[in-house]
Amino acid sequence: MKRHRPIPSPPSITTATREPILSKITANNSISSYYSSKKPRKPLLSDLKTPKRVTLNLNKSELFLPLTFPTGQTFRWKQTSPSQYTGVVGSHLVSLLQLQDANGTDVAYTFHNTPISNQSAAKSALLDFLNMSICLSDLWKEFSASDQRFAELAEHLSGARVLRQDPLECLIQFICSSNNNIKRITQMVDFISSLGNHLGVVEGIEFHEFPTLDRLSKVSEEELRKAGFGYRAKYITGTVQSLQSKPGGGEAWLASLRKLDLQNAIESLTTLPGVGPKVAACIALFSLDQHHAVPVDTHVWKIATRYLIPELAGVKLTPKLCSRVADAFVEKYGRYAGWAQTLLFIAELPSQKALLESLTSEIKEVPKDVKSEES
Repeated sequence: MKRHRPIPSPPSITTATREPILSKITANNSISSYYSSKKPRKPLLSDLKTPKRVTLNLNKSELFLPLTFPTGQTFRWKQTSPSQYTGVVGSHLVSLLQLQDANGTDVAYTFHNTPISNQSAAKSALLDFLNMSICLSDLWKEFSASDQRFAELAEHLSGARVLRQDPLECLIQFICSSNNNIKRITQMVDFISSLGNHLGVVEGIEFHEFPTLDRLSKVSEEELRKAGFGYRAKYITGTVQSLQSKPGGGEAWLASLRKLDLQNAIESLTTLPGVGPKVAACIALFSLDQHHAVPVDTHVWKIATRYLIPELAGVKLTPKLCSRVADAFVEKYGRYAGWAQTLLFIAELPSQKALLESLTSEIKEVPKDVKSEES
């Protein structure tokens, strides 16, 4: 999939103004016309405040933002400066900044709307979102020891971390992603996000808490279609209705999938409208602690037939072969196969080729298989 620069989120929608604004959006007939019709607003005084910046004491091998956020895991985080990414964790608006100085690299965080009394809990939520209970450098060493291809890439693409997102947020995003491109996925996700509580503005971009299941239930299929969601509109409304019917609530049901084995989690997710095996695997990997889930698409198929199952090179990818690809990754990389697949996938992205080239610029010769991909 092509990666594009992030686009601005829609304006904030409060409880009092949400329906009139939604009607105005709908009247425009598409997401793109809604965006183009909005005039830039003047900065608010709150935009100019400078919250406290705190370092996480993480080196690049544990978290490198350019290899974590703009790689298709989430579509709600925005690049708000050359080294900064901003997004929402729960109800907390947070910016992460990649630092680099004489002492090495680190990541600093800034909470924009969180009271000091709540910042300890907010930091815990952020660390959970970043999956910091897992030591990435240890995983990379383990994978590199058994795979020369991985070792060559990991040397220059360290810090590509798998996120632990809110399951509902992740689910809706990946329904939007089905047979879609990054620019349009981002527009759809921004539209959905704008239905949530407004949290603030960073570098001219507005951010919202992800809407609750109850709020999403108030959006009709017709409204989504008029906003440009196409056939995905019925999948989103159908999934919301299905979740609302779950005993104990849809959000609790999604969270409970973290306790299941991968096969049962995938089977449960694919009962929801618009969720096929690939989308289910993405949700499982990026939000449900299913670390060996392997989403298989044409990019991953090419990686697998090049390095893991070369005997299938040139064969057309089928649903049955998707399972074989996933099994091949698990056989090679074990219970964190999804993390290994993520780095190998990132290395294949056109948007990351320039970064890979810059990171290897001091090396006289780029690894042969990487160089061939850049030519």
